[in-house]
Amino acid sequence: MSESFFSNPDARGWRTDGVDGAVQEFHRSLPGYRRSPLTEVPQLAEELGVARVFVKDESSRFGLPAFKMVGASYAVSRVLSERVGSPDVPLALDELRDRLADQEPVTLVAATDGNHGRAVAHMAKLTGLPSRIFVSNYLSKAAWAAIESEGAVVVGVDGPYDDVVAAARAFVADSGGAAIHLQDTAWPGYEHVPQLIVDGYSTIFVEADAQLREAGIDRLDLVAIPVGVGSLAEAGIRHYRQEGGWTPTVLSVEPENAPSVIVSLQEGKLTTVETEYTIMAGLNCGTPSSNSWPYLLHGLDAAVTVSEAAAAAAVADLRQLGIDAGPCGASSLAGVRAAASEDSRRGLSSLGPESVVVLVSTESRAANPTAGE
Repeated sequence: MSESFFSNPDARGWRTDGVDGAVQEFHRSLPGYRRSPLTEVPQLAEELGVARVFVKDESSRFGLPAFKMVGASYAVSRVLSERVGSPDVPLALDELRDRLADQEPVTLVAATDGNHGRAVAHMAKLTGLPSRIFVSNYLSKAAWAAIESEGAVVVGVDGPYDDVVAAARAFVADSGGAAIHLQDTAWPGYEHVPQLIVDGYSTIFVEADAQLREAGIDRLDLVAIPVGVGSLAEAGIRHYRQEGGWTPTVLSVEPENAPSVIVSLQEGKLTTVETEYTIMAGLNCGTPSSNSWPYLLHGLDAAVTVSEAAAAAAVADLRQLGIDAGPCGASSLAGVRAAASEDSRRGLSSLGPESVVVLVSTESRAANPTAGE
C-alpha cells in the first residue's frame, strides 16, 4: 500500500447538528474530570509555515492513557441508567452503582484494539459490574495486561479487528440478555450505543475551542484527527459543521496499512478493506462505522494515509518537544506533514502564514508502545 490523499471541496459548506451541552455537563460531574491540555508547539508552526500549532493532548484522560474514556464513560452511564429506569439523563455514578446492586449483574462487553476496551472495563469496575473484553491475539502484552488490570476477562481472537468485533457480537447474542455490547463502531441494527460514544467524544472539541479562545485566538483553520472506524472524526465533523461555530478544514489521518476510510471515500460507498500490521494499533480497522459514514462522506474536507515510518518519526519528534504521544496520537502530525507537503496533489489550501492548527493526539506512548519502549 502507498500513501494517498482525498479531498472534498464541498465539505466546508455542509451543515449538521452538534451535540447537546448536557454531555459536557455530565463529564464535568465525574470524579477526576479536568480538561486535557491544549499545548502550543511553536517549532511545529515554524516547520509547517503557519502562525500557531496546538496539540490537544489526550495522554491522560480520567487517569487512563487515551481519549476513549470520554466516549465510554458517557455511553456506559447512559446505557446503564436506561436499564435502571432513567432513560434520558445519566445518573451519578454512586446512585447508578447503588441501583445496579439491586439487580441481576450484567456483563459489559467490547471488542478493542486496546484503549476502548480498557475504558469500558474501567467503567465496569466503577459501577461494580463484570466485563469481558475481546482482543486480537496480536495485541501487545502491555495493552492486554492493562485491560486485565481493570478487572476484565480478556478473550483473545485469532484475526483482525473485524473478527474481534464479530466474536464480541456472538458472545452477547448467546448471553440471553446477561451481557451488554458497548462497541464504538456501528452496523445496521446497532446504532444507539455507538452514537452515545460519539456524543461523548464531542467534549474534546468543545474544550479545544474554549482553550483557544482563552488564549486570545479567534480562528481555527485546520483540525487533524486520527481515524480508525471514524467515530472520533464524526464527533469533530458534527462539532465543526454546526451553525454558528468555526468551520476549519477537518483532516482525517489513518495508516496506509488500514485505509478503510479513505478507500470508502474514494469509492463513494462504505467499503471493507483487508488490513495489515501497523504500529498505529488503535487505527487498524477494516470497516468504517455505519453511523459515522454519512458524516465522513459529506463533512470531511480531506483524508490522508501515513506510513509506519512517518508515524514513528512523529512520535519521536513530539517526544523531543515534550508531548507524550503514541503512534495513533502522533499520526495527526504525520498526516498534516503529508497533506501540507509541496506536492500540489496533497496541498491544503487552508494552510497559510496566518493559520491556526490543532492536532488531536489521542493516546500516550504507554497506551501503545513503539519498538524499544
